[in-house]
Amino acid sequence: MPEPLAECEAVTKTFGEFTAVDRVDLAVHPGEVVGLLGANGAGKTTLIRLLLGLLPASAGSVRLFGQPPSRATRRRIGYVPQTLGLYDDLTVAENLAFSAAVFAAPARVPDSLRPYAGALVARLPLGVARRAAFAQALAHAPDLLLLDEPTSGVDPLARARLWETIGAAAAAGAGVIVTTHAMEEAGECTRLVIMAAGRIVAAGTTEKIIGAERTVVLRTADWPAALRRLEASGLRAVLSGPVLRVPATPAARVAEALGDLPASLSEEPATLEERFFELARTEAAPR
Repeated sequence: MPEPLAECEAVTKTFGEFTAVDRVDLAVHPGEVVGLLGANGAGKTTLIRLLLGLLPASAGSVRLFGQPPSRATRRRIGYVPQTLGLYDDLTVAENLAFSAAVFAAPARVPDSLRPYAGALVARLPLGVARRAAFAQALAHAPDLLLLDEPTSGVDPLARARLWETIGAAAAAGAGVIVTTHAMEEAGECTRLVIMAAGRIVAAGTTEKIIGAERTVVLRTADWPAALRRLEASGLRAVLSGPVLRVPATPAARVAEALGDLPASLSEEPATLEERFFELARTEAAPR
């Protein structure tokens, strides 16, 4: 396997007594898309800023292209922050021209953005603004893309187009780290890294992360009563269409909680979202 484009070893970042990132190991290689999943506050954005060298690590080491983060290594990165990194009072064309000048790259407006070239960024629909941010990040053909919640708030069609762009960059050899809390985007990634409370709590493919975890599927004509009994027994249940799903709980315990309430129980593999929630809840529990 080629050398990592970006690598963290036991990286920790503290702010006073608060630990935002806690002993994280992470690497991304050419051609792969690493999905960094976690709820808000899990430490994803802080980790991205550590990789960029925008924040110094409190402990551990960060390397970009085999070196500590620097202005030289950052020139090989394309970065799309949550705030997009565009100037609202400039047009799309002006933003792209400015970025091209910074990286000594050719100034070019992609065909898909030509209808908006003269529009101020502040007046663009969010989906178009995100496409402009992607175009700016890719203009200098970076070796590594760092994308912080790049599809947040956009419609399904715009999201699909952005993922096409991410996939094309990876196919061309770039490494990609994408932060998200949208479980449905996991299938677009080569592998996943799940963060909770600043730590990595699981990593690998969706199948590896879910493993042998099962979920009880409960069918009953009186789901409000079933939900009350489950909650009274300290069990978490989620209404999904006509059924209740009770993850990470043996069927026998669910049946005990229901008592004499008529219901049918079956089991099926847990979803990634259910596994994610259990991992996050376990990590957040008092130690």
